[in-house]
Amino acid sequence: MIKIAINQMNSTVADFQGNAATMKEAMKQAAQSRSDLLVFPELSLCGYYPYDLIDEPFFLKQADYALMDLLAFSKQVPSLTAIIGTVRHNPGQGKPFHNALVVISNGAIVTEYYKQLLPTYNVFDERRHFEPGPVAPCVITIGAAKIGLIICEDGWNDSETEYRENPFRQLMAQKPDLVVSINASPSNIGKREQRHDIMSSVAARYERPLLYVNSVGGQDSLVFDGASFAMDRNGALIFEAARFGASQEYLAFDARETGFLSRAVTIDAMSDNELAFSQIVLGLRDYARRCGFRKAVVGSSGGIDSALTLALATEALGAENVIAITMPSVFSSEGSITDSGALCNNLGIELICHPIKALVEQYARDFGSAFDRTLKGLTLENLQARIRGTILMEYSNEFGALLLSTGNKSEISVGYCTLYGDTNGGLNLIGDLYKTEVYRLSRYINDRAGRELIPSDIISKEPSAELAPDQKDTDSLPPYEVLDEILKYVIEGKQLSQAEYRRVKAYVGQINETSQGLVDRIIKMIARNEYKRCQAPPIIRIRARAFGNGRQMPITAKY
Repeated sequence: MIKIAINQMNSTVADFQGNAATMKEAMKQAAQSRSDLLVFPELSLCGYYPYDLIDEPFFLKQADYALMDLLAFSKQVPSLTAIIGTVRHNPGQGKPFHNALVVISNGAIVTEYYKQLLPTYNVFDERRHFEPGPVAPCVITIGAAKIGLIICEDGWNDSETEYRENPFRQLMAQKPDLVVSINASPSNIGKREQRHDIMSSVAARYERPLLYVNSVGGQDSLVFDGASFAMDRNGALIFEAARFGASQEYLAFDARETGFLSRAVTIDAMSDNELAFSQIVLGLRDYARRCGFRKAVVGSSGGIDSALTLALATEALGAENVIAITMPSVFSSEGSITDSGALCNNLGIELICHPIKALVEQYARDFGSAFDRTLKGLTLENLQARIRGTILMEYSNEFGALLLSTGNKSEISVGYCTLYGDTNGGLNLIGDLYKTEVYRLSRYINDRAGRELIPSDIISKEPSAELAPDQKDTDSLPPYEVLDEILKYVIEGKQLSQAEYRRVKAYVGQINETSQGLVDRIIKMIARNEYKRCQAPPIIRIRARAFGNGRQMPITAKY
């Protein structure tokens, strides 16, 4: 019988001292609870993912120093074995680093294992920095239990469709009593269910219990949801840790007969709205904390996108740390101005009014004097957005607040946004939500609060940028109910769930029949506006394929 501690850790990239301190405290708690084994996530000592920072001379040196610090500390807890995820030097040919798992106990390194399967798809680019480990299954013995160890992707290729090697099958030749997988698996809609399906399949196929330990926390645009879990030898879920929160939990394991001493559990999956809310809140909270921001500022137009952004920011940072700035022009409706006031009153946040009428008029005079032209049309529309963006950046610079941009995925996809205007910001919270999802999440926030945080007038009004008289989004775009389905099909395609892919494919087929040329027009709009997305702030990833390094497209292309 052994006791296993599962540490769902929120690491900060390159904060070796801070990460090591967290790990030492976890080791101390595990020893006090009389645990035999403590498991940390993938690259937990250095943080996931370091990108090219790993190439800096200090990085490996500090990683090794931190590991030595943990080794020294482990002498204080001699009965505990700990599994550490870190980067290690590759002394051989190939890339200079390994994505490593290091087992330590009582001041000594028991063994090391290097990740064999290095993902280079979607948001992952591990082969850029790491050399695959050798085909060398890793098994340790804790008490009477033989425990096989793998790292994340090593367990995802049992179908042998993505890689030639199958580390899980190789490990089974050693007949372990338990398989432990350490992971840094970022969250998106459907990811938890995908993990369960894959791990349940391999556990049942090889009749081996499995423990999956995952990271938690926000790192740039990625958010790790934790949700570590255990499967019995039949592939049944018997334990799952909390989602979107750091924790240390304990499981007992009997190698002789019963496996994990827990009964099968039924844990309800989050709705898409719950997941998006939790993921964005944690993503902003960690982004602000790691980058040194205490406050955030948002331009409040009285529309749905800025309203949702303000509500999410208030949840993440607290009402006292969120500032809204409304910047009415001659085209702003009275309803939008009063709606901003009602929203901020409901959220309990400060609202500052900075009209832009005089600034626009001054620009128009100077434009006419310099270029002998009248400021009008799209140039005038974009000017208003850029004046607002400048005001928001002025506030951010002067008061040290993080500016949050407010574009949604629908508008960003087709370029319905203004560079150096409403795209200004350090982070975008809702850029991976389609417009229809923005409305759904707004209603969810009101339902969750049990009261109207986002005024119903904002939710029910027709979308408008209010940059021209009587302007509506439908002047330039198809209805969002139509546009969003086309965008899902074009941008995400088969990365949608099978059921959703079949649905949107059929829907887009019907549109092609009834609205000749609409889909082609949307595809061209997406392609033409890649340059805008390349200059946009990071977007918190919610869906399987988000804008950013998970979707890399050329700007200068003809298609």
